[in-house]
Amino acid sequence: MAVSANRLGDRKAAARSRQERERMRRIRRLLLFFLVLVVAFILGFLVRSQTAFIASLGFTLDPSETSTLQKGVAAKSTYDAVSARVSEVEDLLADNSLDTINVEDATLTMLDDLLKSTGDPYAAYFSPDRYVNYIKETTDRSYAGVGVLFAEYNGRAYAADVFEGSEAEARGVRQGDYVIAIDGDRSKTWSLTEVVNTLARDEGSQVVITWMRPSSADAEKGSEFTTSLACQTYQEVNCTTELHDSCGVITLRQITQNSSSLVSQAITDLSNQGATSFVLDLRGNPGGYLTQAVDIASLFVNSGVIVEIQTVDGITTKNAAGVRQTEAPLAVLVDQYTAASAEVLTAALQDNQRAEVVGQTTLGKGSVQVVRELSFGGAIRYTAAYYLTPLGHDINGIGIVPNISVDANDQVDTQLLVAIDAATAAAA
Repeated sequence: MAVSANRLGDRKAAARSRQERERMRRIRRLLLFFLVLVVAFILGFLVRSQTAFIASLGFTLDPSETSTLQKGVAAKSTYDAVSARVSEVEDLLADNSLDTINVEDATLTMLDDLLKSTGDPYAAYFSPDRYVNYIKETTDRSYAGVGVLFAEYNGRAYAADVFEGSEAEARGVRQGDYVIAIDGDRSKTWSLTEVVNTLARDEGSQVVITWMRPSSADAEKGSEFTTSLACQTYQEVNCTTELHDSCGVITLRQITQNSSSLVSQAITDLSNQGATSFVLDLRGNPGGYLTQAVDIASLFVNSGVIVEIQTVDGITTKNAAGVRQTEAPLAVLVDQYTAASAEVLTAALQDNQRAEVVGQTTLGKGSVQVVRELSFGGAIRYTAAYYLTPLGHDINGIGIVPNISVDANDQVDTQLLVAIDAATAAAA
């Protein structure tokens, strides 16, 4: 009986051992299955984040997923994302505080501070109301305003040119004066678009503008004065010509949609009058269309790089169009208010050794801004690209340094005389 009992005990022990082993095998299979799921999820997320790779495999992603997946697999945390930090504070307040958050006020304040922290003077948040004014279309773009051609530098609108004989000129507005307030509204930094849209009023309407006269283009403060001006239509010729002996002077106020054709016609007209050299006067020109700046440069440069454009994707170039109209000697006349695409044009002619640049160092506005609407209303403006000279030199914040430096003279246009001499000497 003792032997039988021992055998029975051994069989039971063996059975328990088999059951234990089977249970462990099931646990291992479950753990392995779970691990496979985790690995598959991670690999799937990694692969899905590579949209180009997925496309090559013949799979497609919903467009709404693509922008998110392209950011990569790393989740935002309080170590590297403002949004995560704000979310943490917002959750704490929601769970523990009796205070309530005013979402609109918080959005305005936080986004303003967020964009300022980039150090980009052009970065700005436009609330829904402000954005409506920013994008407002006007039916007459010829110029119904106050006799001032406006431009923008470091996010602030300024007088790039004051029309001769205008009421603004009579009231003492000068080139370089910044707009501080319109009709008493000092709630924002006035951008170029907002100023132009706000001043697009009926003929004869009165507008009160507060100006700030800085000591330099970068000055944050200066003396202020206020003018009351009547809005009216000013028809200013954008491109004018003069012939000084055998030197043709082409003055271009701004780079508009048809500027290259205007300059081309000016070259033809002056050549027919006997011009053997040219001066391109870009003083006070606030820029405009980049494509037109490239086309104007192409009238003088047959081949080569006209401008380099730096974005987050790298550097691209725009080249001369191969339609050179004249090989005659050329001088380009600039001052401290020559800006943006007018600087691109100047640098293209200088770096390609096509022209002597005469005058003063240009403004240094070598950046491009874009405006993007936001899903919750309003929009943000930020810098999306920088212009570089054909030789790869920065324009933004530096400007174009002339080959021949000449200060402005209120009595005699010394700058123009020197530019004419430079062009004429090259033609001799």
